[in-house]
Amino acid sequence: MEKVSEELNVKKKSSLKSTIAVSLTNYLDAGAIVAGASGLTLWKDYLGLTEGHLGWLNAISANCLGAAIGAIIGGFLADRYGRKAIYTYNMLIYMLGVLLILLSTGFPMLLAGFLITGISVGVGVPASWTYISESSEVNNRGRNIGISQMAWGIGPTIILILGTLLAPPTGGSGTEGMLFGVVQSVAAWFGTDSGAALHVFSSRIVFASLFVVAFIAWMLQRRLDESEEWKSMKSKKEEAGEPSTSSTFASFSSLLTNKVNLRTILFLAGMYLTWNLVSSVMGFFQQHIYETAGGLSNEYANMLSVGQWLVIIATTFAFSMIVDKVNQRWLFFTGVMFAVLAWVLVLTVGINSLTGLLVFTLLWGLQGGISVQSFYALWASELFPARYRAAAQGVMFFLVRGLSAAWGLGFVYIYGEQGEGFTRAAWVMLLLLVVSLVIGTTGAPNTRGKTLEQITKERYGE
Repeated sequence: MEKVSEELNVKKKSSLKSTIAVSLTNYLDAGAIVAGASGLTLWKDYLGLTEGHLGWLNAISANCLGAAIGAIIGGFLADRYGRKAIYTYNMLIYMLGVLLILLSTGFPMLLAGFLITGISVGVGVPASWTYISESSEVNNRGRNIGISQMAWGIGPTIILILGTLLAPPTGGSGTEGMLFGVVQSVAAWFGTDSGAALHVFSSRIVFASLFVVAFIAWMLQRRLDESEEWKSMKSKKEEAGEPSTSSTFASFSSLLTNKVNLRTILFLAGMYLTWNLVSSVMGFFQQHIYETAGGLSNEYANMLSVGQWLVIIATTFAFSMIVDKVNQRWLFFTGVMFAVLAWVLVLTVGINSLTGLLVFTLLWGLQGGISVQSFYALWASELFPARYRAAAQGVMFFLVRGLSAAWGLGFVYIYGEQGEGFTRAAWVMLLLLVVSLVIGTTGAPNTRGKTLEQITKERYGE
């Protein structure tokens, strides 16, 4: 009995350790989005970009199309070659993309950096959520997914704090971050000492920090053991005599023709897409919105976002502690209701007052901690068989982030150059969130406390 208890404790510690290592993918995902967002105005001034240029940066970044392309590739690779294969090479691609961004001197180079970084993020997402789910104990699956989502909050918080400390003087107030002297020193070393070219070094340094974290993530993740469930699935395929060269494509064909799969894809993609259309805009344009529609300086916009991400981290921690113990349907409903209330506030009070901004930031932070993405990561890794678990997530992530890219391009024209169309955009945001609320609440699966094998047998039979 003591031996069994000891083995369970070892497995629990091992799953937590692997969860933390894999969760760095979420840190770098959200970190790349927010690093771009926090320096968006700086790059706009430095390169003379228009709102249309900003829309393209959002569309092909880790926020949208780049991640969409990467996800469908990464899903196939993770099911065909294993979860570990992704962790052995993917961070090298991420580092290349970040390096292009921090060295950019023109829009094409900046665009290429955003695209490559986004593709790398997308490749890692299906593998990371699948690996965490497969390596977790039955009663800790939601907890481990929640911990991985905490990294999705910690990344932006650190990036925004760094952006605030390095922020250049903006607006009439002339306020600057406490560490702007470091920016001046680094820029001077490269022969730049004034103007927009100096200010954009604040963003360059922020991206340099992501390069360092990506290197650490690569060192940790390449040492992970392969998923036992994937190895078991591979062995069963070999015993059944399935040809390895075609098994992935055969599985994908089954994924798109099986009625259970199609219903699951429609449910998860519908719930996640409608929420992500709003979240992707907020993830990339939030500081820009605060600066234009809200009238804040770059420094104060970053400070307010830091406060929001601290709320998200705290709420996500609470989510991870209770998600395996409570009714997940009503926990989902509570989280999305915070989001709905946030946009109702925008349409009634507005965000051009400090009170409106603070309450909106609080509500949006609360929904971020009990976010649709957390439930999507959990349910998507539970509801599909191991043979195409990652590929299914890749397909859905491709659809969601791809459509988010198109929406990002359209949003900048609805919003306007200085936020004159923000109210119209807010009505669209509210409608999308209500749709996500209805789909997720009515379709929430009953998977809590069940093994992945048990869930698969209940849904697909033997």
